[in-house]
Amino acid sequence: MEGVSPVTLGFLGSLAAGSMTAIGALPILISKAPDRAIRDLALGFAAGVMLAASFFSLIIPSLEASGLRYGGSVLPAVIACASILMGMGLVALLNERLPHEHFEQGREGPQAASLRRIWLFIIAITIHNLPEGLAVGVAFGAGGSEGGLPLAIGIGLQNAPEGLAVAVALLGEGYSRWRSWTIASLTGLVEPLGGLLGAGVVSMSQVLLPWGLAFAAGAMLYVISHEIIPETHRSGHQNKATLGLSVGLVLMLFLDVSLG
Repeated sequence: MEGVSPVTLGFLGSLAAGSMTAIGALPILISKAPDRAIRDLALGFAAGVMLAASFFSLIIPSLEASGLRYGGSVLPAVIACASILMGMGLVALLNERLPHEHFEQGREGPQAASLRRIWLFIIAITIHNLPEGLAVGVAFGAGGSEGGLPLAIGIGLQNAPEGLAVAVALLGEGYSRWRSWTIASLTGLVEPLGGLLGAGVVSMSQVLLPWGLAFAAGAMLYVISHEIIPETHRSGHQNKATLGLSVGLVLMLFLDVSLG
């Protein structure tokens, strides 16, 4: 990996992570779709991975980068807090302004009723996946392969159950197995775009590095709180979802320590 630019690494790492969405959705082509309890367990696992990645791979490195530049003042904490809130705010704004559809809550956003159902799903998944690609790109842009590899692996692992959940939901809406798998797979291709953007921004200016890391963390934290956890708790499978979250969190922690 030596000699490869951080931007290229960010793109390739987020592409690999996004491709796991297609791999995770494969079971709907070859076997019966899992029941809701298994899907909630898998989504809980995804939330745990993202939660750990937000802190150990993004927020803590953001504080460390700020500390090296600004010393032991209160400024690193201010930068991290402000960036997290900006990341959450941006995704909240996209969630408010773009028409989309949750699998249980129904349609949201302006002119949602006039759009075809398939595009509502695609937009919703785009909102969800873009921060993940951004986070991977920022991590590679900040620390090269050493900084980005643990996060790319973690996001890839959580994309697999996420891809399955999306494909199963589309299947339940009446789409064919192949069409459900194809749509779920295509949503993963949003992540390389986020990865390219994130890696490019932090590579251009080291001053932006701590801001970019914490911003990406905030975007992911919003998705966890607003989308994934409520989805896993709607059907009475809170215990399974919490178990999945716990396993995902400690697995991502282990990957970050062992590979970082």
